[in-house]
Amino acid sequence: MLELEVKQLIIDALQLEDIAPDDIDSAAPLFIEGLGLDSIDALELGVALQKKYGISLSADSEETRRHFASVQALAAMVESHRQK
Repeated sequence: MLELEVKQLIIDALQLEDIAPDDIDSAAPLFIEGLGLDSIDALELGVALQKKYGISLSADSEETRRHFASVQALAAMVESHRQK
């Protein structure tokens, strides 16, 4: 399942050793609330997405902020990228 893959990528990229994929709510916000990630985490996650899926994201775009809203949003973005 792609959401599980994305959760594992988040855990690996950000070295969240005390969190399991099942601990991450797919619909919960990744930033501030939810996982509580910050801008440095976003940068590291963006690099990991580029390495694993070949997805290039603009750091300051509104579209990127929407994609990083939740695991569901990230998984949907990866899926749409795969279909191109």
